[in-house]
Amino acid sequence: MQDHQKDANQPNIILINCDDLGYGDLACYGSERNNTPQLDQLAAEGVRFSDFYMASPVCSASRAAMLTGCYAQRIGFANHEVLFPGQAQGLNPKESTIAKQLKQVGYDTKIIGKWHCGDQPEFLPTNHGFDEYFGIPFSNDMGRQVHRLDHPPLPLLRNDEVIQQQPDQRGITERYVDEALQFMRRDRNNPFFLYLAHMYVHVPLFVPKQFLDISRNGAYGGAVACIDWAMGMIEAELNRLGIKDETLVIFTSDNGSRARDEGGSNAPLRGTKSQTWEGGQRVPCIMRWPEKIAAGTTCDGIAASIDLFATLADITGAPLPADTTIDSISLAETILQGKPTKRETFAYYRRANLEAVRKGDWKLHFCRTDNSQGDADDADSPKLYNLRNDVGETNNVYDKHPEIVALIEEAAEEFRRAFGDKRLGRTGTDIREAGVCKDPKPLTEYDHDHPYMIAYYDLADMPTMCG
Repeated sequence: MQDHQKDANQPNIILINCDDLGYGDLACYGSERNNTPQLDQLAAEGVRFSDFYMASPVCSASRAAMLTGCYAQRIGFANHEVLFPGQAQGLNPKESTIAKQLKQVGYDTKIIGKWHCGDQPEFLPTNHGFDEYFGIPFSNDMGRQVHRLDHPPLPLLRNDEVIQQQPDQRGITERYVDEALQFMRRDRNNPFFLYLAHMYVHVPLFVPKQFLDISRNGAYGGAVACIDWAMGMIEAELNRLGIKDETLVIFTSDNGSRARDEGGSNAPLRGTKSQTWEGGQRVPCIMRWPEKIAAGTTCDGIAASIDLFATLADITGAPLPADTTIDSISLAETILQGKPTKRETFAYYRRANLEAVRKGDWKLHFCRTDNSQGDADDADSPKLYNLRNDVGETNNVYDKHPEIVALIEEAAEEFRRAFGDKRLGRTGTDIREAGVCKDPKPLTEYDHDHPYMIAYYDLADMPTMCG
């Protein structure tokens, strides 16, 4: 056993964030197509959240919100849902992040995998509180492909240096896991914070043969199996090092599944990634800390990824930002004492439009954003759903509960005052600016003679590996 804890109340923290994994993709959330024994065991040993939300149904805004404990609109990400290679915008280095706060109380910090909060030097993880970074800084489909010849090669970074271009994605999860285990094994006098941001199950799916062979759900099921295998490897290492009992593990996903017949599922929820129906933002979340979190429990209160910021600060004694407004509400009493969550409302924004608000069991939809310009569609009338009785959002009871509509409209006005509402011509008063690089450049340029380049067309011509 490693003796590295300065404070017994400060656990090691492993935050695992998947890419596009849907609410119905794990067996412990009802999947009958994917086998997830390791994640099911994690849930059996901890708490499984049934009403856990990401602050955006799209990746960059979702990840920036989780790390800062703020709605994406507050930190200037309303119009930066997805950041692209070489884009000028990114997470402002002035923002506080979970990693920055944990550094203040002695944590060693590392991120492995997808960052997607800006790829310019000032926006990379090592400028946001992470001691180290290893991974691909954006989505795995943003490299050079047959149908995207104008894209630069996909970069693999160590800290701020590109160490490989267009890496073979079939082996990237194994490399991520190895990197995680090496970090966990180090002799240290401090607790650690490890943020593992999986490539899976974002498409295209490059899945090793051994996981394809055991899948009952094609390449998608193979990718889910690989995520589960990664959890098993981390679990085995926690046991081998004798630090399982002093480690808090959090498992979640950045948004809902695309659910476009690749094998993904948001069941029993309505909608998909990029939508503000429940399927776009309600995601799996499991937390385990042996002897601290009651095993085999379920939390059905409203909780959100933005609440992780205050939760981890509460647990570790890290300070909250003194002069910066955040939206995070601690879940510490919920996970450690079984108390109800304190979050009463949740805002569903798509870009700069407030599309829906949940208050208690009720959710009121105002509009939908159905195009890439972020314009709202007002063709449909407002819709009110009781999510406790109608999680699939099928029975509109707007006309039957005017008193509930009025209460939610009142809550919506608070969000509009703070973050605005483009559909109504409203400008928010509590919006900070995203970071902007004056001279943005892609991290890579295509070079046939680069010694580490794997030809893009070789990877694209592997249909058995792609979803």
